[in-house]
Amino acid sequence: MKNSKKYSKTKILVINCGSSSIKFQLIDMLSEKVLAKGLADRIGQPVSIMKFVLNGNTYIKECNSLEHSAAISEIINTITDKQHQIIKDKSEITAIGHRVVHGAEKFTRSILINDDTIKQIDACSDLAPLHNPHNLKGILVCKKIMPIIPQVAVFDTAFHQTIEDYAYMYGLPFELYNKHKFRRYGFHGTSHFYVANKAAHIIGKDIKNLKIITCHLGNGASIAAVKSGRSVDTSMGFTPLEGLIMGTRCGDVDPSMVLFVMKKENLTPDECDTLMNQKSGLLGISGISSDMRDLIEAYQNGNDRARQAIQIYVYRIKKYIGMYTAVMNGIDLMIFTGGIGENATLIRSLCCMDMEYLGIEFDEERNKSAVGSEGELSKPDSRVKVLCIPTNEELVIARDTAEIICNGGKSDPNDSLKSQNKHQKAFNIK
Repeated sequence: MKNSKKYSKTKILVINCGSSSIKFQLIDMLSEKVLAKGLADRIGQPVSIMKFVLNGNTYIKECNSLEHSAAISEIINTITDKQHQIIKDKSEITAIGHRVVHGAEKFTRSILINDDTIKQIDACSDLAPLHNPHNLKGILVCKKIMPIIPQVAVFDTAFHQTIEDYAYMYGLPFELYNKHKFRRYGFHGTSHFYVANKAAHIIGKDIKNLKIITCHLGNGASIAAVKSGRSVDTSMGFTPLEGLIMGTRCGDVDPSMVLFVMKKENLTPDECDTLMNQKSGLLGISGISSDMRDLIEAYQNGNDRARQAIQIYVYRIKKYIGMYTAVMNGIDLMIFTGGIGENATLIRSLCCMDMEYLGIEFDEERNKSAVGSEGELSKPDSRVKVLCIPTNEELVIARDTAEIICNGGKSDPNDSLKSQNKHQKAFNIK
């Protein structure tokens, strides 16, 4: 892919638009080199912060209360500024790839954005009210600022659309599924997809012959079971709240307990939603912080609440690893990624403790040396390989965007593995 003449002049702008921040990367698809990247932070606040990494140099700029439109305009103005010589004009941008969190059952793959796509993404906002409206805002702003440049939506949920109905259905009346599409959707799909394919390349095996468990551990966290290159189960469900303990999210709880807490604490549905999404998880258990770095430091200083939060966090991860090993009838590879997965050596060590029965022989020395970098964490003779792989969701978005644009805006609805195979081939080019 990197050497293909097809992408010789293809430059993709990747946009990840949130409620108060916008992340971006400009990628030259011939070499897959990041030409520029940055972050617009504190959008809508009295002082907004723009951070750019251009030609290896970091620039930070304070702006007065930027809104999304002004922030994206600032990004375009900066990467086209003659001082930095990134690109001469915005017309050099071939296409814009957007991260969209929820595609429901409407979107099983990345897709060219048009007026109908925008309406359908908006219709999914009820399922992801904290994400889709802001993702859509980025799309609409780019459409206004750069109306001629095509845009592609890449969905967090798409990779998990291969999960079978018996795995994604809940034990609720079937008419509720028909009416409201209550089901497991799963998230972090681009991350799980990227690290699974990357790991297969690292160990030199065809992903179609592997059983992989991918652990995306950040402030939001999820685990996926990837068999023969396809997602067969994942811990996040109808929303990103289900599954693992996270920074501020509670993860799995007894549904009746939610009703009980609402009655006892006299909470409205919205207040209970805030409790479970923003005041629970590591923050709620520890009473200290949602940041694992703070909790590890407190634990090492003897704080028992921090110890308890870490143990609960690790225990839930180990439960899911066991479940997904059973679901796939074995495991060949386990991967840690995300901010915690890539950097917290203690958490990786605890997650792999007493896992010899699965075939995991963990190497503490290798674990200590792989911080924020790619590396194998298991011993050379370990039957199950354990790897740390920094995720690269932006590259997945850029690849999908380039592929769709260079194919005249079309993707193959009948074979989702074709796109995956192209990603795998890209890993094989040094």
